[in-house]
Amino acid sequence: MLDRRRFLTSVSAAALGAVALPAVRGRAAALPAGRRIIYSYKGTQPPAELLTLASKSQVGGVIFFADNIASAQQVAEVAAELRKASPVPLLLTTDQEGGQVNRLPGGPTQSNKQVGAAGDVARAADAQAAGAAHVLAAANLDTDLAPVLDVYRRPGDFLDQYGRSYSDRPAVVGDCAEAYIRTLQGNKISACAKHFPGLGSAPAGANTDEKPVTITSSAQELTGVDMVPFARAIRAGVAHVMMSWAVYPALDANRPAGMSPVIVQNHLRQRLGFRGLIISDALEAGALARYGSTGNRAIAANQAGIDLLCCSSRDIEQGKEAAQALR
Repeated sequence: MLDRRRFLTSVSAAALGAVALPAVRGRAAALPAGRRIIYSYKGTQPPAELLTLASKSQVGGVIFFADNIASAQQVAEVAAELRKASPVPLLLTTDQEGGQVNRLPGGPTQSNKQVGAAGDVARAADAQAAGAAHVLAAANLDTDLAPVLDVYRRPGDFLDQYGRSYSDRPAVVGDCAEAYIRTLQGNKISACAKHFPGLGSAPAGANTDEKPVTITSSAQELTGVDMVPFARAIRAGVAHVMMSWAVYPALDANRPAGMSPVIVQNHLRQRLGFRGLIISDALEAGALARYGSTGNRAIAANQAGIDLLCCSSRDIEQGKEAAQALR
């Protein structure tokens, strides 16, 4: 039987390379700059420069997208090559949510919305996670950027329109979260709950990948609805949490969540007690346009307490710029 505590410890070690970190504040600053970066690249083979950076222990992880994937076997071979190059463990990941958002072929076929509408949501989420774990393991990846725990409000909201939200009821989303995380991590694939503190009330078209988004929910609604599934995920032992790039004026009037010490530290770390790794959403997101360069964005996120920065523009220069800014 899997020793779950030992497995999750190894997950953290894979991303952090066994660096001893403070429990809450100052955690991101303890990592060497290059190992705070999740890189991406163009094509189906990693560039030689990325392998060189990995060989110098200057890579934290790699995220794979559809254009990096020819087959599960090809990804498995690339993953093996990256791990062989790096003296320290790497976090190798993709978005395998189910439904429309599957980077690797093979499922799970059910979307979050379909799972949340099932008669037994825990059993459906368990099957969804088992399917994702099977596909990811075959591709030699160790982390799934799932589950999505955003609680949608109205039919047709941004997360609902693509079937990415389990439900408009936080209790149902929480049930799905616990089942998904326990099954996925029980199969030795670490989970990443996203997008904290919640994007569920974002209306259709409000995509932080493309433009700034403001969530106008009250603090009471955010803590009593949106954060509820994340609290459940944390109690279930989720290894990672990904931050939202939306602005939440009721919590912090000026900064996106992933650049807000109030949201990262006061809410996620202290109030909810999360002790795992915090991952940024895409650092090139349109929501961050006013922050200018990649370097400026990296510094602001790091100062808020983000452990790993997702540089997903398919250009390793983005990751190198972010790492340089953090030195």
